[in-house]
Amino acid sequence: MRTHPPPHPYGPKVPRARRDVTDALLALRPVPEGQPDGASDALGRLVPLVYGELRRIAHRQLRAERAGHTLSTTGLVHEAYLKLADQSRVEWQDRAHFFAVAARAMRRILVDYARRHRALRRGGERVRLSLGALDEAGAGAIDVAARADELVALDGALRRLAALDERLARVVECRYFAGLTDAETALALGVTARTVGRDWVKARGWLYQALRPGASRP
Repeated sequence: MRTHPPPHPYGPKVPRARRDVTDALLALRPVPEGQPDGASDALGRLVPLVYGELRRIAHRQLRAERAGHTLSTTGLVHEAYLKLADQSRVEWQDRAHFFAVAARAMRRILVDYARRHRALRRGGERVRLSLGALDEAGAGAIDVAARADELVALDGALRRLAALDERLARVVECRYFAGLTDAETALALGVTARTVGRDWVKARGWLYQALRPGASRP
């Protein structure tokens, strides 16, 4: 008698990318002691999937915003989550982890766009580093064209900050590059909203010092 394999829990019409992302998110859940932990492999699968989809959405959005090159990061991250993950199978902690991964991917995407924009200017006048958007907490929109120099310099400063305090750098990724709220950032990083608020203030102060004209590396 011929047997048939059991149906996939997603059903035949669910896109492969969505199944892969949801499976990776589920694999990131804590496992009981003594059982194999597939978190490292899951994270390795998740990052390129999230990055690729975010990049496609960002490219589409930037084409629609030809004049200002404004990227609405908050909506972009949420759109990617809704598009990629099966929300009937993942819980809030998995959604939060998706946002943490998406924040890092958004940083790479924005800095890549900024570097290309600077190259197109061919060494023209540099934009003054104001870091004003760091005071617009939760705005979730970044003008890539106007802030190209700022984004590239900020990326370099964040690498130095991460060497001193990884969590502070990750808070900036979530708040600035992904436009997440304190509550969303807290869930993404596994800390309290109060801790995120304190870290955000400390990180901004460090970055202002690091990026002010003529500053030495703090």
